[in-house]
Amino acid sequence: MHYTLQGEGARSGRAAVFCRFSGCNLWSGREKDRTKAICNFCDTDFVGTNGHKGGVYKDANSLAAKIAENWPKQINSKPYVVFTGGEPLLQLNQPLISAMHERYFEIAIETNGTIAVPNNINWVCVSPKRGSKQIVLKGNELKLIYPQQGIDIDHLESLEFEHLFIQPMDNKNYTQNLSDSVDFCLKNPRWRLSIQTHKILGIP
Repeated sequence: MHYTLQGEGARSGRAAVFCRFSGCNLWSGREKDRTKAICNFCDTDFVGTNGHKGGVYKDANSLAAKIAENWPKQINSKPYVVFTGGEPLLQLNQPLISAMHERYFEIAIETNGTIAVPNNINWVCVSPKRGSKQIVLKGNELKLIYPQQGIDIDHLESLEFEHLFIQPMDNKNYTQNLSDSVDFCLKNPRWRLSIQTHKILGIP
């Protein structure tokens, strides 16, 4: 959990408290399981609860209070929290959503789209993964990590999302992935390029 800037997609540059949940339904997060995982290219550590300001919270209110502590009190704009993972919808529930709204937070999630989204989420970003069953078919933002062989682009374009993004996969082939992503967006102007600006800037 930390206060930082959103680094990707339509809300890049926006101040937010990031709350990262452990656990994912498409990969255990352990290297020994990566090759057999549905999502084997994840570049995020979501194993355990010992990350920055991490821990186990007894109830929704205690976690909501900790998140609220991370929003600077001198800032007058509406507070904003991004729930991410791993897969946040394994843990994010209505009591926590209500507790955050009671503290006047706008709520965003970054999800793989395989679990139904609860009510009263303000911003939904879905990042579909090849080989998974995507059940979240509408939202604010769809962010495709590219390339992923076997993804049906035409199908993704038919879904109800306000913004479509291509984001180059961050692996040993990143330079080529970036070039291919740029080329894709030039040929398919409905899609916009998303870059992980927090990595470029060196911010958490």
